[in-house]
Amino acid sequence: MQKYANYLGLGIAGNFALHLAQAGELAEFQDIITEDEAAPKGIFPFYLPCEKAIDNIRPREMLFTYPLSSKRIKLPKEDVNVQAEPEVALLCEIAYDAEQIKSIVPKSFAAYNDVSIRISGAEKISDKKNWGMDSKGIAEKPIPIDSFTQGGVMDNYSICSFLRRNGKLHAYGENVALTGYSYFYEQLIQWITTQINTQTDFGPLEDIKSYMLPWKQPQNLLISIGATRYTPYGEKTFLQAGDEVFVVVYNHKKHSLDDVVNTLEKKEYKKNNMSILAQEVYA
Repeated sequence: MQKYANYLGLGIAGNFALHLAQAGELAEFQDIITEDEAAPKGIFPFYLPCEKAIDNIRPREMLFTYPLSSKRIKLPKEDVNVQAEPEVALLCEIAYDAEQIKSIVPKSFAAYNDVSIRISGAEKISDKKNWGMDSKGIAEKPIPIDSFTQGGVMDNYSICSFLRRNGKLHAYGENVALTGYSYFYEQLIQWITTQINTQTDFGPLEDIKSYMLPWKQPQNLLISIGATRYTPYGEKTFLQAGDEVFVVVYNHKKHSLDDVVNTLEKKEYKKNNMSILAQEVYA
């Protein structure tokens, strides 16, 4: 799945209440001061669609490897805990004014899995986000956005996630409306634009803008807007070879959560008004 190979790949940390605490990552952000208590903590890169800049210590080389898959998750070679992170991805177009981002326009959205290594003491967030091919997930079927504002199509969508282990389906992430994100719609886009333009290399964060210079202002952006909260099962369960992970973004005006569960039980992964990411985990 190389359809997003020319997209800048970014993620947002701390855009859903309590997730960082569940993931054991609060301490990493203790020195990050945000504009208000609900604001996300920062942006991290997971994929840079350009040639490696040899003279830079950062970014690390693995970020130049395309990690997205709609079907599989490959576990790292190291013996580490790996956890699924159910999210929504926005597929956007970027416009510039000189060297500053002027506007970001979301064109579609999709179910996304920001699979992460759970290790303490990582220097940067990105150190836990890309370990090679098939280390991230995005659904094959994005959903068009009419307007990324209140009253638009995304008002009617929710996200949920499940893990199938030994034939049994378990709720992995909470079932929540997309409007439950701390920052969403205009507030989120304004924050992303400002953050990319101004974020510096500090603590777990990196200077995203400097990474964009080698390929002269990418026109496309894939940004995951933050992991939702885990269920008690998801919070304590790490991925194993043979698992199947599902992230589903669905129209809750047209489908119930039971409809989603029945769809997954029947292995019908192409449904109207749903963006379904189904990935098999392998070593």
